[in-house]
Amino acid sequence: MSLANEASLLLIPSGYKSGKVYSVFPTDGDGDFTFSRGSDGTRKGAGGLIETMSSNIPRLDYLNSDCPSLLLEPQRTNLMLFSEEFSGTSWASLRTTITANTVISPDGAMSGNTFQRTSTSTSYLVHNISKSASAITYTTSAFIKKGSDDYFAMRVQGSYPSRVDIRFRFDTEQIYYAVAVSNFTLINSDVQNYSNGWYRLSFTYTTDTNTNLAVSFSPRASNGNIDSGDTSSNSFAYVWGAQTEVGNYLTNYIKTTSGIVTRQKDFIDGAGSSSLFNSLESTFFVEMASFLNAQINSNGIELAGVGSQNRITLQYDTAPYNQIRCDVRVLNSQQAIITTSSFDVTNFNKMAITYKLNEVKFYVNGQLIGTDTSVNTFAPNTLSEVRSTIADISNDAFNLQAKIKDLRVYDRALTQAEAIELTTL
Repeated sequence: MSLANEASLLLIPSGYKSGKVYSVFPTDGDGDFTFSRGSDGTRKGAGGLIETMSSNIPRLDYLNSDCPSLLLEPQRTNLMLFSEEFSGTSWASLRTTITANTVISPDGAMSGNTFQRTSTSTSYLVHNISKSASAITYTTSAFIKKGSDDYFAMRVQGSYPSRVDIRFRFDTEQIYYAVAVSNFTLINSDVQNYSNGWYRLSFTYTTDTNTNLAVSFSPRASNGNIDSGDTSSNSFAYVWGAQTEVGNYLTNYIKTTSGIVTRQKDFIDGAGSSSLFNSLESTFFVEMASFLNAQINSNGIELAGVGSQNRITLQYDTAPYNQIRCDVRVLNSQQAIITTSSFDVTNFNKMAITYKLNEVKFYVNGQLIGTDTSVNTFAPNTLSEVRSTIADISNDAFNLQAKIKDLRVYDRALTQAEAIELTTL
């Protein structure tokens, strides 16, 4: 029998309906997860297009993979109005034109825009965002597609000269220049390759204390920032889906029109029962990826009993960087804590905890990370659910923020050879 077929609970994201994510095993529904999200949300579908999923419909996302992962994102708000139209009072144009509905957009509609310079002098499109008089961390993104030339520039500015400048080249598919100036701090920049020639550029930064944030875009025929001249007076590119969100990593696209829009958090809970799980010994396995190397709040997923007293937790820690924690507690008494910071948690990692009397072992990507041999066991029928929070804490900040590809519970502690086989990438 294969290890997959032996699992008492097996989730490989595939089947779902409103409020539910189906597990492969068991087949009687006892291992199915409840799911909630109080708003629409987008995903990249199997065909490569951005798709909108209605509230309480799970999002199986295919970004950078032929196999989907279950997307569990926190609540986020897009602060940029008319995100697909680049019009309205929040947008202003300097020596550029926007022609709407000229190209198929990343969601498959004819809603992409032609964005063209009309001068070799400084030319850009800008969106202003009001903010508090404090330093705030934002992530700004936009979908762009090559038009006439190879360069595209972006800028976010507070009180000049405080700003971040980004430059992208279509021919190399790279952000080749990303610089913070004065009282701005650049945290990260990235490129995601979507279908039909579209790229999603993003960058994360911390602002100065100015009460206005100006987000600017410009197509270019030559190398240079937003405020430098260009060699062409008619360079153009295609644009769609602008977004600025408070947070230190990028989340999936949120469409806006005349007002800001908030996507609510994704949450799964309550798979299993005390009759499904063996509380005396077990193996808890998850293949998942975090959105962030350094967590704002510790978050994780656990095989647990009702309440916070008994739990086996796989947890992303706030510090140090990239730390994953194996945490086993019986009647809230710490039995084993084993940690590692040797893996990039934003990659998909295969993690397993094997548990039985006087032995807890923690494995990541085919490696035995550590062993604890002084461990009590749970009382029979204690473990009753898999939930995406830590210690049953209701605070949203402690809900799992990650992408799940595979989750399993076994009713025995796998051998070391089996656990290494299961977790090997």
